[in-house]
Amino acid sequence: MGLITGVCTFLYHLPQIYKWLLKPYYIASFFMTIAFVLIRKAPGLCEHLATQREDGNSCDFDWRELEILMFLSAIVMMKNRRAITLEQHIGNVFLFSKVANVILFFRLDIRLGILYLALCVAFVMTCKAPLYMGPEYIKYFSDKTIDEELQRDSRVTWIVEFYANWSSDCQSFASVFADLSLKYNCAGLRFGKVDIGRYGEVSQRYRVSTSPLAKQLPSVVLFQGGREIMRRPMVDTKGRAVSWTFNEENMIREFNLNELFQKSKKLNKSRGMKEEEQDNSQPEDGSNELYPDDNPEHPAESKKDQ
Repeated sequence: MGLITGVCTFLYHLPQIYKWLLKPYYIASFFMTIAFVLIRKAPGLCEHLATQREDGNSCDFDWRELEILMFLSAIVMMKNRRAITLEQHIGNVFLFSKVANVILFFRLDIRLGILYLALCVAFVMTCKAPLYMGPEYIKYFSDKTIDEELQRDSRVTWIVEFYANWSSDCQSFASVFADLSLKYNCAGLRFGKVDIGRYGEVSQRYRVSTSPLAKQLPSVVLFQGGREIMRRPMVDTKGRAVSWTFNEENMIREFNLNELFQKSKKLNKSRGMKEEEQDNSQPEDGSNELYPDDNPEHPAESKKDQ
């Protein structure tokens, strides 16, 4: 049953996977993932490779290589249990396959191991994972605008994601946060993001560590009246994040988005009545551009505020 579910899931996401494979990052990652298999099975090349098989067949895996590949499969399955998006599943496969390839190549020939490791370093330095570019209703803050925006109107509740582009967890969460902004954004409930990998002062000011060991990226903080009300993940006394899964269900439940949205709609109505009164008293000034993004059907705030 699990196999059938996995196959159905794969077929459902096949168009999306095909679109990814057209991007250089995923093309290069795919070939680096299967590099050892290709070399071990390549006719004309595998005959010259070393092997520990009793039959001397250097074009088949020996028992130690099979053991490493089985261990890789187990690690990927364990890590993917906590993955929430298809990008995370594929990213885990790429990451741990490269680690396994490094071990396999060094074991086969130290020269091949050094060459593959150098390729991995060059890949990390020159090829970045594609960022989410889909529709969203998010205000991007800089170090100079975040404080002003959070304190501009005490009636507005802000949900702000602190992220860094180099973090794979932040990249995976980007589409989830964007979907939430499309569903819940209104005049009284706004969504924002700030790149603390770029603005280090903001990370210190809002106590969000960028260290990979702290595991605080991404961090989502709820602000009301410019004050922090809650954040996820929570941080223990040692400065490490308490394990928390960043999926849509947890975000809706923990941040009470449905309740906040209902309260925000009341704020929209009260603002509409005030604006109508102002329009009646001042008919010559009928334009209102204070909140151009009250209708989430037409996302407008999708560019970074530099």
